[in-house]
Amino acid sequence: MTKPDFLRARSPEAKAAREAVILAAAARLATESGVREVTVTAIADEVGMHKSAMLRYFETREDIFLRLATTAWHDWSADVRDRLGHVTPCPDARSQEWNQVAWSIASTLARSLVARPLLCDLLAHTPLNLERNVSFDIVRTFKRGAIAEVESISAALCAITPLDTDQTRAVVTTATSMAGALWQMAAPGTPLRAFYETDPELSHSVVDVEPRLTDLLSALLTGYATRSIRPDREQGTPHGRK
Repeated sequence: MTKPDFLRARSPEAKAAREAVILAAAARLATESGVREVTVTAIADEVGMHKSAMLRYFETREDIFLRLATTAWHDWSADVRDRLGHVTPCPDARSQEWNQVAWSIASTLARSLVARPLLCDLLAHTPLNLERNVSFDIVRTFKRGAIAEVESISAALCAITPLDTDQTRAVVTTATSMAGALWQMAAPGTPLRAFYETDPELSHSVVDVEPRLTDLLSALLTGYATRSIRPDREQGTPHGRK
């Protein structure tokens, strides 16, 4: 592949275009080999820039991937809220339909995450290292964006379940944190995954993310819904929404 000979971007438009090229290259490399394996030098080589020149546009490698994570959160949130809009609401946990609805919601969340491998990879690396080598301003921008998306998805869940805001927020944060952790355990497309699959003694180490995540989220949704109809031990009144 012939790499372009980049001159330094002077205008805001040229700078934004250059940043987009760098981000696209980083996303492409991370999708192919995993976030862990992608270096600043590899990204610079991919776009035909010297590493020092590329770092005029981003503070660090971690800055690049946090920017990708911000976009990934936004895109996933829009997608999953659209999917949840097709789930039949069930505001009463005592309804016969509740277990089916809870499973449908859990499956929707899990499937939408697994459909975005780069996001799953980024979810694990964000708290471990991506937030550790950037300025606080960049962390603040990323966190505000992620929190806003959590709140949007939480509101969508509140509209179709008997759960309150704190509970739906916990469901979303559990879904994303477990997706990141399970994705690393699953190690899809890596020699480690192939090793697990070919060694009978290690077969239990093979993780299938979507069904495992669906099961965990279904149990969490069911547990929270049960709480919503359990009499309060101190006041003798049902738990209500916030």
